[in-house]
Amino acid sequence: MERRAFKAILSAAAVAWPLGARAQQPAMPVVGFLNSGSADAYAARAAAFRQGLGEAGYSDGRNVAIEYRWAKGDNNRLPTLVADLVGRPAAVIVATGGVGSALAAKSGAETIPVVFAMGADPVRFGLVGSRSRPGGNVTGVSYLANAILEKQIEMLHESVSKVTAIGFLVNPANPNAEDDTKAADVVAGGFGHEPLFVKAATESEIEAGIATLVKQRAGSIVIFPDALFTSHIEQLVALTARYMLLAIYNSRAFMEGGGLMSYGSDQANAYRQAGIYAGRILKGEKPADLPVQQSTNVELVVNLKSARELGVTIPLTLLGRADEVIE
Repeated sequence: MERRAFKAILSAAAVAWPLGARAQQPAMPVVGFLNSGSADAYAARAAAFRQGLGEAGYSDGRNVAIEYRWAKGDNNRLPTLVADLVGRPAAVIVATGGVGSALAAKSGAETIPVVFAMGADPVRFGLVGSRSRPGGNVTGVSYLANAILEKQIEMLHESVSKVTAIGFLVNPANPNAEDDTKAADVVAGGFGHEPLFVKAATESEIEAGIATLVKQRAGSIVIFPDALFTSHIEQLVALTARYMLLAIYNSRAFMEGGGLMSYGSDQANAYRQAGIYAGRILKGEKPADLPVQQSTNVELVVNLKSARELGVTIPLTLLGRADEVIE
């Protein structure tokens, strides 16, 4: 073989080898992040999820690829988003933003591990066999969202006991809507208040629902936990201020938009725990062996600036229990 031809073969091999080696490198595992709401509204919670994933040793773009899918308050989009993640394929799907996303993930990803972060009872909705022994391919973190309704009504009663009617904004598409409505009816009646329920499943129905409550002479309102409402914080806070409604929300995210009061779970911590679970599953642990975590941290935030604008005096007993008071 001529010397020139031999050198050409070596040169070609030197170029081809790195390409072949790169082709054989395993692709980074994909973590699907499914959420019923919008990216802006859930940005802080998504960051907490990434923090938890980092604590488990994974960083987006370094040794894992996170694929985000947002339903933007429309639960009808969830099955399509799940199918997209299954087709990637995702190594694990983290379903957040409510029970709707968890149910869609369980239904559409039968062989892919699913980690949820939500306020509903996972056993009641058939997501797991039990909290201690989930079984199957689903586990996650449960935080107090629907269970805090009685305390929210109590706080409104304590602040504005003279108000007879309390309004409730409900998304009928939320799987927990019926249970929440029944519970609110009983609790409000127990405090001597007439419960008024309005439904809103779209952005336009939110404004129409609030206007209906005002016509029915509701003086205060409880915003039920739902990704649609969380995705329209500015709209809700503006409407309750315009109509001088005393509102209590389930997340401190509403307070950043000028809300009056929020009482709810520390959801950021729940999302962080979900990230840790996702990392443990990537390392080989099975969802069936990971018990459902219960996040019990709750926080009360009061906005005194909004209270002054509404002409409301928040009782000192309530202020004393607040985790944060916005002046």
